Amino acid sequence: MLEVQNLIKTFDGERQKRRSRGQTSPNGEPPRVFAVNDVSFSVEPGELFTLLGPSGCGKSTTLRSIAGLEQPDAGVVSVGGNVLFAAGAGAQKRVNVPANKRGLGMVFQSYAIWPHMSVFENVAFPLRVRPRRQRPSKREVTERVERVLETMELLQYADRHATKLSGGQQQRLALARAIVIEPSLLLLDEPLSNLDAKLRESLRFELKRLQRELGITSIYVTHDQIEALSLSSTIAVMRAGEVVQLGKPRAIYENPQSKFVAEFIGTSNFIDGTVASRDGDRHVVETRDGRLTLDSAAHVAPGTEVVVSIRPEAVMLTTEHPAGAENVWEGNVTTRAFLGDAVDHVVAVGKHEIRARCLPHISHAPGTSVYLDMQPGKLSLVPVD
Repeated sequence: MLEVQNLIKTFDGERQKRRSRGQTSPNGEPPRVFAVNDVSFSVEPGELFTLLGPSGCGKSTTLRSIAGLEQPDAGVVSVGGNVLFAAGAGAQKRVNVPANKRGLGMVFQSYAIWPHMSVFENVAFPLRVRPRRQRPSKREVTERVERVLETMELLQYADRHATKLSGGQQQRLALARAIVIEPSLLLLDEPLSNLDAKLRESLRFELKRLQRELGITSIYVTHDQIEALSLSSTIAVMRAGEVVQLGKPRAIYENPQSKFVAEFIGTSNFIDGTVASRDGDRHVVETRDGRLTLDSAAHVAPGTEVVVSIRPEAVMLTTEHPAGAENVWEGNVTTRAFLGDAVDHVVAVGKHEIRARCLPHISHAPGTSVYLDMQPGKLSLVPVD
């Protein structure tokens, strides 16, 4: 459906923060900052693909390059086999289809609705400004707008001024305006970031339901890990203009391929160690506070320095030694925090402080001696940065 190949976008900068592989700035030219550095990925029809990363990682620039709002330096962008942009060494000829002719829908972080128009007029606007030969009839405009408003549960507000809607309703209005043109690809640039936490959570599920029902192929940009994990079919984690890991949400969460991904996606305990032995996927890692046995498809050779990543929910706390467990450490609770649906404990084990997340009915007071049971299948090996 969507193919992005070797996308590069640079900006003028006071100093060059990154260089593309093998490329240097010619003498006398201003230094360049790589906002997007050789990014490639593909999106299947009907998929909700998320670009996830911290501020300044290049995710919005990538989205805007797909939309035609930014002009990359090099790369290829194609939708449904139609090339929208091509430049640089990988392109047979230079192509740059204007943004208004790409036929893509876009929802911005700011709702960007017309304040002087009604709800109906806002949604009808992109249909009415189409070239005459592509413009639907008045009857078809009315039918399509009403159908979309009904899907968004906004039909009863059709005659209301857009600014009279709540924040959540305005965001649904912006989404309705984007999908009424029946785009081949829907682009969403942090559309929920301006909403409060409760509303953001409810709209996440609403957005996922709508995307599945309508079957629209979507690219979603966010820095919110929970948003990405709950919404996405596939996630591309970005850092400094590059995709550092690409995969299904569960795979990225449970098997991060770098310390950056493990830190950025949720919360992790990191324990430095050295691989003592390996038998197939089974690794034994020596740390300064004891051995850890874990399963990893990384197949790291003995003697290699590694970091063991342990999610807080993968640590079970008991006051009695768990029988038959492979990874059991003993420590003392230093502090705890009630989170509503869980209780976080910080446990001191030698020179490490390990966070364990327990069910809300399990709560150990500070000073309690506890055993930490860490299952081998829930631990991950990540390379030393």
